[in-house]
Amino acid sequence: MTDTPQAWKITSARDAARARALLDRLSADAGAPLLQRARLSADLAAQLRRCLARGGAWELHVHALGPAAAHGPHLRITLRMAGQEAGADDQWQRSLDCSHTPRPSLAHQEPLDGEAFAEAVLAAAADTAELLDRLEDAESQVRFHREELHQTNQGVVAIHAELEAAALAQKELLAAEQAARAEAENARRLLTFLADASDAVAASLDHEDILNRLPDLLVPGYAARVDVWLFDEEERAARHDSRPAAAVTAARTGRPQHAAAHPGGLPGIDDLPASALAPTQSVLCIPLIAREPLGVLVLTASRPRITPEESVMLVELARRTATALDNARRYEQHRDTAEALQRAQLTDLPTSSHVHLAARYLPATHGLNIGGDWYDAFPQPDGSLLAVIGDVTGHGLRAAVLMGQLRTALRAYAVEGDGPGRILTRLHNMLRHQQPDLYATAAVVRFRPGDPTVVWAAAGHPPPVVRAPDGSVRILDARPGIMLGIPMSYEYQDHTAHLRPGSTLALYTDGLVERRAAGIDDGIGRLTRALAELDPWGVRHDLDTAAEALLKPMMHDSERDDDVCLLLCHTALDDVSPVQGADLPAPRPAAEEARHRAGRRGGGTGGG
Repeated sequence: MTDTPQAWKITSARDAARARALLDRLSADAGAPLLQRARLSADLAAQLRRCLARGGAWELHVHALGPAAAHGPHLRITLRMAGQEAGADDQWQRSLDCSHTPRPSLAHQEPLDGEAFAEAVLAAAADTAELLDRLEDAESQVRFHREELHQTNQGVVAIHAELEAAALAQKELLAAEQAARAEAENARRLLTFLADASDAVAASLDHEDILNRLPDLLVPGYAARVDVWLFDEEERAARHDSRPAAAVTAARTGRPQHAAAHPGGLPGIDDLPASALAPTQSVLCIPLIAREPLGVLVLTASRPRITPEESVMLVELARRTATALDNARRYEQHRDTAEALQRAQLTDLPTSSHVHLAARYLPATHGLNIGGDWYDAFPQPDGSLLAVIGDVTGHGLRAAVLMGQLRTALRAYAVEGDGPGRILTRLHNMLRHQQPDLYATAAVVRFRPGDPTVVWAAAGHPPPVVRAPDGSVRILDARPGIMLGIPMSYEYQDHTAHLRPGSTLALYTDGLVERRAAGIDDGIGRLTRALAELDPWGVRHDLDTAAEALLKPMMHDSERDDDVCLLLCHTALDDVSPVQGADLPAPRPAAEEARHRAGRRGGGTGGG
């Protein structure tokens, strides 16, 4: 419901004060909230002052709206000039919510003079005091919440500081982890290179090969140039007319030296001024010391700076290179000594009118080259010639010594006139009693002047191969006896074979025909083919050249795991006896001989 609108006419300050006081009473009676009443009163007072300043008559209209209104019970206050129609643009209008329906008519009927006006003023003061109390409470609450907010902000600031510190620490940890990973990866790379490079230099026992490998390993990754100054190599020294002063200092002091425009601060390495030979580059000179100083490794850096980690790796690689060079030199010395010892035990071949001889010995390319292969040939008191070839198992000084003993013993037994089989039997008995853990193979052939028949015996040795004057080849493939020294009693048997004048008999050790990738029978087959392809004129007139020609197709590669011995025995064409014209069985072709031998070959306890 809506009461009839009330209009209060205002022409003076008294009317304005009275209207404001009446509106305060009306709004208080209607249960309007104090804060809204205070705001309305202050706003109305300001508006009334402006109206009075303009002059003229003004009207304050109050409309009371009940609960049925759209916004519930409230007052609608309008201030406009007297006579002005409602809804004009320049009128002032406000609304005030109430708790119950306002009754503006009652307020209008009561007088507001004297005591009533004073009470109205006091009531307004009371409202103001209450409002101030509320404001103080609100300010107290604001201060409390402001302090609480301040504390909260301090906590938030602290949390942000902690988060920032944690983020910074995490960033530092991440950077440290990345640096550690990079350092670990660099260390892994350097260690891998050191291991591979060490294997490369240690794999060779040739010091020139080791020196040639260093530039391939270090350039361009760790050096732009690699030079090695070895103290005892005059030829190498002559190729280096000038050396960095750092190299000379490293040789004199035995300490690594670093020459550069700026100090490197490398661990365990002395700093020197830049080298006159490379003023814009770093030069690292590392002594090569094994059992004694060997030389200096000179590295001209490929980058402006050598890192401490790289310097440590390079110094260690130099140490391992020095060890490899020392081992290579010791090996070469032992190899040369061993080869001299080996060749000293190989006798000069005798000169015979009825048998021409040629021999070749090739030491193994692996190990110390001290082997047990040997050949021998010597005349007998009855005018016959004994040709011998043998092979002691294993390598080393002990095998060479045993070979010398067997060679000497065989010559001693042969003086007594025994045949090849008996000589081997006596050697076998000596060996199995005196050297029970060493074994040997051997083949002995006896040539008699004017006799086309040769007598031979073998102890576990590859069979002799014969080349006839017409170039046909056959294998003397009687079953060989057991190896010399096998712990059992054994009697070796003599075998006979007919050799036409101008024939060539080849004695050899297994190093000539045996290879890892192929069996010994394949090697013997290759040997028969090589013998058949020899130049007939060279076989007859230049047996040494024929021996060289025979070795070429047999030695396809330069690497040998075993020694090689070859002894060629060529019977003279003019050494003819009455029985030489007798009909003889035609020799089998070489291929058939190889197949026949493969079917019969094997160890045995009796002579063939």
